[in-house]
Amino acid sequence: MLRAATSALALMVTALSVAAPVRARSLLDYVGQCVPFARAASGIQIFGDAWTWWSQAEGRYARGHVPRPGAVIVFARTSRLPLGHVAVVSRVVEKRVVMLTHANWSRQNGERGHAEQDVTLYDVSDRNDWSDVKVWFRDNEGLGGSTYPVNGFIYGGTPARELTGVAPDYVGALIDAYVPDTKGR
Repeated sequence: MLRAATSALALMVTALSVAAPVRARSLLDYVGQCVPFARAASGIQIFGDAWTWWSQAEGRYARGHVPRPGAVIVFARTSRLPLGHVAVVSRVVEKRVVMLTHANWSRQNGERGHAEQDVTLYDVSDRNDWSDVKVWFRDNEGLGGSTYPVNGFIYGGTPARELTGVAPDYVGALIDAYVPDTKGR
């Protein structure tokens, strides 16, 4: 009798789970590594550590040094980023300032891995070629103090609809980039 009741209950749970609508989670609810997030956000189907994306894209996707919405920016491997980092350009604000949507950069609620939308990225390279950048860092509410080398941008995926917000803060992004010491540090 117990076995029959358990089987009936299992069938009801299965029927309810099949009949119930499945809610798609928001891309921005993501918590994890930057690589799967960038793949989902950009539509670019490359796998492996972030620093390997640049060479893997050769011959498969267009590459370059000009930011475009939906492009994946590939951060080089360094001692601070031993696996590199990938992020997706959500908006181009002006020649040296873009907004990124990425995961696993700043801490939120004391932990890394969360997605962040429309984060300021500033080109600080001597030749204005996006080879060195600074990234907005939630922990200090401004551009981080570190400069990161970049390999370039990978183009060609189909970006997610949640890549950018409805009303991104262009003015804030420009202030973050060009007036980095506005917080009294």
